[in-house]
Amino acid sequence: MVDVGSLSKGMYIKVEGEIYRVVDVNKHFRARGSGLIRTKLKSISTGLIREINFNSGEKVEEADITFKKASYIYNDGEMYYFMDNETFEQYGIPLHEIEEEKNYLVENTEVDLIMHDGKPIGIQLPTSVVLEVVETEPGFKGDTVSGGGKPAVLETGLKITVPFFVEVGQKVRVDTRTGKYIERA
Repeated sequence: MVDVGSLSKGMYIKVEGEIYRVVDVNKHFRARGSGLIRTKLKSISTGLIREINFNSGEKVEEADITFKKASYIYNDGEMYYFMDNETFEQYGIPLHEIEEEKNYLVENTEVDLIMHDGKPIGIQLPTSVVLEVVETEPGFKGDTVSGGGKPAVLETGLKITVPFFVEVGQKVRVDTRTGKYIERA
């Protein structure tokens, strides 16, 4: 059991027998009485987001999860497939479970599969990935001094802002937590 005051984004908890991933947590304190913890929870089974309010001091059950090293291999539009790096077993995860993470997946990307009862329920990305720029405006001489950036589309369809000197065909490192450009790779 974990205190609701210590919930944070990305944790997995059990509420009413169903497993949820914490999407957002807001703590509100009242002048008198206990505080209120407002959460947005994403259901692992349905993919629907539910808002649940807890009083501070309440406890919820933390879901029993484990992690497995795996590599992304392909998708068929509905399911994303990963291969266990040790046993070579393949696991499929529905698109609704990795809606945000799919923008950072290219073939052979190493991830941690989040497992519950022997089944994958999500993935944990590395902190940064290298992706190729497939579309951006051409840079102009002298633009590197002005700072700022220009929009770019990466090979996965992710749209980010890159410095003016980055061109089509170059690879860039992107932070998977923020979706921001880090450096050329």
